[in-house]
Amino acid sequence: VLVDHRKAKTPRRPGHKKTSNTEKDPVGVYCRIRPLGADDEECCVEMISNTTIQLHPPDGLKANRNGDFKETQYSFKKVFGIQTTQKELFEDVAKPLIEDLIQCKNGLLFTYGVTGSGKTFTMTGSPGQGGLLPRSLDMLFNSISPYQAKRYVFKPDDKNGLEIQSQVDALLERQKRENMQSVPKTPVSRQKADPEFADMISPEQACKYDSVDEDSSYSVFVSYIEIYNNYIYDLLEDAPFDPIRPKTPQSKILREDQNHNMYVAGCVEVEVKSTEEAFEVFWKGQKKRRIANTQLNRESSRSHSVFIVKLAQAPLDADGDHILQDKNQVNVSQLCLVDLAGSERTSRTRAEGNRLREAGNINQSLMTLRTCIEVLRENQMCGTNKMVPYRDSKVTHLFKNYFDGEGKVRMIVCVNPKADDYDETMLVMRFAEMTQEVEVARPVDRAIYALPAGRRHRNQAFKEELSRRLEERGGPSNADDPELMNQLIDSLPALPACELLDATDDQTLPRLVEVLERRHRIRQMMTKQFSKSMLQDFDSNFSAKENFIHDQRGKLGEKDKVISSQKTELERLENKSKTLEYKIDILQKTTNIYEEDKRSLQQELETREQRLHRELSERKRMEQRMQGMVADTKHKWEKECERRVNAKQLEMQNQLWVKDEKLKQLKAIVTESSSGSAGPTERPDKPQRPSREKDRPGDVFKTRGGGQAVQFTDIETLKQECPTASSSRKRRSGSGTDDQENRVSC
Repeated sequence: VLVDHRKAKTPRRPGHKKTSNTEKDPVGVYCRIRPLGADDEECCVEMISNTTIQLHPPDGLKANRNGDFKETQYSFKKVFGIQTTQKELFEDVAKPLIEDLIQCKNGLLFTYGVTGSGKTFTMTGSPGQGGLLPRSLDMLFNSISPYQAKRYVFKPDDKNGLEIQSQVDALLERQKRENMQSVPKTPVSRQKADPEFADMISPEQACKYDSVDEDSSYSVFVSYIEIYNNYIYDLLEDAPFDPIRPKTPQSKILREDQNHNMYVAGCVEVEVKSTEEAFEVFWKGQKKRRIANTQLNRESSRSHSVFIVKLAQAPLDADGDHILQDKNQVNVSQLCLVDLAGSERTSRTRAEGNRLREAGNINQSLMTLRTCIEVLRENQMCGTNKMVPYRDSKVTHLFKNYFDGEGKVRMIVCVNPKADDYDETMLVMRFAEMTQEVEVARPVDRAIYALPAGRRHRNQAFKEELSRRLEERGGPSNADDPELMNQLIDSLPALPACELLDATDDQTLPRLVEVLERRHRIRQMMTKQFSKSMLQDFDSNFSAKENFIHDQRGKLGEKDKVISSQKTELERLENKSKTLEYKIDILQKTTNIYEEDKRSLQQELETREQRLHRELSERKRMEQRMQGMVADTKHKWEKECERRVNAKQLEMQNQLWVKDEKLKQLKAIVTESSSGSAGPTERPDKPQRPSREKDRPGDVFKTRGGGQAVQFTDIETLKQECPTASSSRKRRSGSGTDDQENRVSC
């Protein structure tokens, strides 16, 4: 038996055939400038034309760089100034993507810029100034609303595809979901009203696409995810609420479907049938999105949010009554609306802890996006075939199919013109300029099932005609009433005797025929009169009923007006209440953020106060120690100086005594030589050397060298007198001047 080993291998999935045409379109990059926060702030961005802006370096940067600066200009597909409304931005950027979505073409629209540059306002908007997302939903449902399929006819297959259910299965599914939703999952006190769509867009600003295929049936599915710290979380996932042990949401993974398109596995897809319902789903997920307060933005987005609108459409059958039960004929197109988190510098935001980690992941994902754009640009311009690092970040990995030619790509660069953001704005402008040079393959039109056009219209006309005929058949009957027939018969002429007694009787039958003919003429005349009277009565009754109906309709119209006015007032009050509750919710979040910041700052202040108190006490102890050391050192040096002074005085006294001794010896020699002839005389007593211990007043203490030193307590003047002057002193003992002169002469 021969075995074909090739059959044992896993067959390769048939890849999605890329479009054969070579037509490419560049990535559409738009620029929007937000107003300054204050009038006295310095502006560094100037709008030159509707396609060009110019960056001016701020004065502080000029001074720091010693005058080495230059003004740069950047071009875009279109520049929107500070006076641009949300409607004008939508018509130029997002409206063509909605038209492509209805025509079975994909689209990607994302906002990019520095934190606090207006990305979230551009995408979401505010009450009275709806952004791109609510306006896109409004235009989509205004266009396909008459042609939507019933709920649960289209069903997701959890593999990025859709299945078609029969009418019976869809009905059973609806009944099952209604029974499940009858029991609330969360307490009523936790449910808060969301702002309605009517608060975002005024009716006169509504848009509609007229070229919708009427022979198809449509259904819209929405999903909402966020990419936080390079993990994907589903914002529409209903996790059981546990106030004691709240569970952290589980991250989702990216997978590839059979057409090699990336999707988030296990992501909740909600089928919506109106703009209000879709917007309510969006706000449900928006409450779970991670935001935080930073130095640059009070409500800074700490994650990349992705709102996916998926449109499923399938053709009607030949009768134009039901959807064609063929999964291969279901066309699915999607539009991704992405609000990227803003790039920021931690030196300016002063982020710490979790905020610092979030900022690092945000900057890393944006850097990966820039790297992918650079590699794509290099491959297209230089003809290289480098691998684009889509897998380095969840953001680029999720949208790799769009850059490979699965739909149009549009980017809105939001710019804050204040001078403090000049360096970050310069980097954003360079990235935007590089992105415009990347070209994406133009998507082709998808094939539509070949069925005659106008099927829905013909089916609708047939149903209207059938209902009209059934109404006619079910109207009042024209059969005669038996009582009226008896009265009519009694009013006719009586019949003559019609017995034939003889075969030759020729009078009875002609007389009977004549009577019958007369009765027939009378019956016809009475029938005409009765019909005429009946028609008159019917007309009068009909006129009376019409007048009554007209009066009742007038009264009903008045009541409808009253009810409509009351409903309008009630809706206005409900909308106002919901708007106020939404504002209260936002203010509560802001208050919680401020309270958390206040607590952290208060803790930091207390910590610093404790540290300062410890430092002050330590300084006091150090001062006391230094004062003690200074006092000890001072006392020590005073004693040392005193000892050295005493030693020096003793040394000088010794030197003076030696000199006196030498002088006395010299005088003695001179005296002996002069009085040699006189004979020997009695010499005066030899002066004694001053004693260190007895003759010197003071204290005696030992020195370091082992000797002794005297600490004088009194100053004594040493006097040396000449022997010859003793007699003169006796004669003039009272004269102190002579003594001083003798001492000087000696």
